[in-house]
Amino acid sequence: VIVVGGDGDGGGGGGAEKNPFDLHGVAGGLPSSSGATAYSSTFQGGNAGDKKKGKINAKQATSIVDSLKELYKAKVRPVEEALKFGSFYSPLLTDGDFEGKPNVLLLGQYSTGKTTFIKHLLGTEYPGCNIGPEPTTDRFVVVMHGHEPRVTPGQTLAVQSDKPFTGLSTFGSSFLSKFEASQCNAKLLEEITLVDTPGVLSGEKQRTDRGYSFVQVCEWFAARSDVILLLFDPHKLDISDEFKAVISCLRGHDDKVRVVLNKADQVSAQQLMRVYGALMWSLGKVFMTPEVCKVYVGSFNDKPPITDNNQLGAELFAKEHADLMKDLLDIPQRSCDRKVNEFVKRVRAALTHARIIAHLRKQMPVMTGHAEKQKKLLANIEAEFEKCVHEHQLPRGDLPNPKRFREIVSGMQIWKFPKVDKKAMKVLEEVLTVDLPAVLKLFDNPF
Repeated sequence: VIVVGGDGDGGGGGGAEKNPFDLHGVAGGLPSSSGATAYSSTFQGGNAGDKKKGKINAKQATSIVDSLKELYKAKVRPVEEALKFGSFYSPLLTDGDFEGKPNVLLLGQYSTGKTTFIKHLLGTEYPGCNIGPEPTTDRFVVVMHGHEPRVTPGQTLAVQSDKPFTGLSTFGSSFLSKFEASQCNAKLLEEITLVDTPGVLSGEKQRTDRGYSFVQVCEWFAARSDVILLLFDPHKLDISDEFKAVISCLRGHDDKVRVVLNKADQVSAQQLMRVYGALMWSLGKVFMTPEVCKVYVGSFNDKPPITDNNQLGAELFAKEHADLMKDLLDIPQRSCDRKVNEFVKRVRAALTHARIIAHLRKQMPVMTGHAEKQKKLLANIEAEFEKCVHEHQLPRGDLPNPKRFREIVSGMQIWKFPKVDKKAMKVLEEVLTVDLPAVLKLFDNPF
């Protein structure tokens, strides 16, 4: 259903030239768009012989997640591969992305209590944790369940297809050397996975090169997390440029974000009131939305809260702690809904991406002058986005970031992208309007 130009019949005649961008016959071909739950479930490689086609409906799938996986492989991934969607949005999904446990991502400046918070949740230290007043966590640590304590290096994790971390290999060895998994036998980790991160830098330190894009890595984890916790310290309410960039990359995931004002027992009741107001004011300027995130106030560590300066603190902190724990313990129940939600967001983004690429490719000259035309289009990409909005009735909220889109496309050749016809668009549209609703209906999912 993705065809590049030409009026030939796809190889019917002996003199017809095979189109190098024709996806028919590659990886089993793209599925047909007929039927609510009928789609090709098996893809053959180039040497695998004849295409194997079959009909799979939701009744034959073991779960909603399996149905999402089959829908993605059959209808979405071939389009993503052809249009290099992974370079624009996030790497192509693997089985591990669908089957992984729910994730909780912790973000914050150094010494705001992220590692201590994880220790408090688990009731024990995890292998490799280091707690101190200075920046101690210098790497991304995925804390997962394991019967024996062990630490797995990032390079090893990136090649394990059964783990949802293969996509991190795109950030290179400089990042993978700062990435590891820590396993410990904690009850909570049987249901969820926690992601500890390096402290966001501030002042002169944020000009230091980490060797990888910290913001892009945070964005990768945010897209695959069920809950994102932003930890603040009453004495560190300033939001640095790097932290602001991290929070900006969370747009689109606002429903996942929770704010934790940690170490709140270190200030008096009057100071806490002022700190809370200052925090809300700062967050409002960064998130650029009138809505306020859910904020939990407390002291999340193993020691009882200090209430010498705040007589009402004990009751307040206990209620806030109970609410936060309830929120975290509800994550496994919401995990399936979250995966469906993320799948829908990805398909919508892929559909928008396909329409934009088709719009830009359509304006390319036939013979020469491709590079010059591409430069003109990218220089005025905002206006081209507006044309797409009016031509295809695209919601403006689904458009990609113009600056980032320009930077990525500048290293590519638009005229060499495959031509996307109406059938390809219809396949993606039917995933949202026909296939997915049919799957959810058969499984009687309340989502």
